[in-house]
Amino acid sequence: MRFPPYRRGHDVYSYNPKAVEEIVIRDFNFDFPDDLDPVWIPGKRVRSHMFNGLSLTMPHLEPFLVKTGRETAKHVESEELRDDIRAFCGQESQHYKCHRRLNDMLTANGYPEFETVEAYMDRSWKKLAQASLEKRLAYSAGFETMSNGFTRWLIKKRLQLFKNSNPHIASFWIVHMIEETEHKTVALDCYMAYSGRYLPRFLGVFHGSFHVVGHGLRAMMVALKKDGVLHKPSTWLELTREMASMIYHVGPFLLRALLPWHDARDEVDPTYMRQWVKGYESLPAGQKIPLIDTAHPDMPVPFQAVADAPSFGVAQAAE
Repeated sequence: MRFPPYRRGHDVYSYNPKAVEEIVIRDFNFDFPDDLDPVWIPGKRVRSHMFNGLSLTMPHLEPFLVKTGRETAKHVESEELRDDIRAFCGQESQHYKCHRRLNDMLTANGYPEFETVEAYMDRSWKKLAQASLEKRLAYSAGFETMSNGFTRWLIKKRLQLFKNSNPHIASFWIVHMIEETEHKTVALDCYMAYSGRYLPRFLGVFHGSFHVVGHGLRAMMVALKKDGVLHKPSTWLELTREMASMIYHVGPFLLRALLPWHDARDEVDPTYMRQWVKGYESLPAGQKIPLIDTAHPDMPVPFQAVADAPSFGVAQAAE
């Protein structure tokens, strides 16, 4: 267990190797059908809108993360960290462009109210962009901690969350989270290289996580109100179950991030994520990322060579 000094910053920060050899900038592109049903998980209206609401935040959050990362690179001496920042910004840029297409489709397919919701989000992140670089980095590191927990949740519980759902959106979310875990060290490394002060980082865990989730849940409530189900006890029961699942699976990652010696490198990457990354290496150049089969009883990685390997099977389905 490491106990780094209270303040690291420029003079004492040192780069440590990360779990992945390379943060890969992929052609993150999913062809969502024009007739996409915004309730894309059968029988799970609240869950569908919860993820839709989180998607609405991304074209505002992720450009903020990219801008903050690029600004930080000017203050970083480590060439390895500068390389990570470039790859981090490349992945996040691909993510928010795809979220933008999805959000526009959700808006067009029955939820014009999302335009007002996104206008509010836009103002919120523009205001946040005026904060000091240290505060923005602490926020970014806090959010990335939460996204690491989301990866574990979405992979471990993918059958319960996405069974028989729209494969385009389910694959989009799972692959997004896989890439979030791929660059899980970058935001915290940026903070430690620039500042390293414990208290702002501690507060950033709450700020980054609750700010994003709060905006996403507000959008979810708008959609549920539009559907005319917000007053129903069954809606609130489903909402309670979904929030409890999120807190149960993601909460421990946030708690560990509050420790003074926290390092994202200590979080072990899920087997499924490592299998997916390995499988992607065999994808022919120019071929789109394959969809995950949400009707399959295991929802395995969508690369045949990896799926046929003796080391992959039902025993790893929950990892």
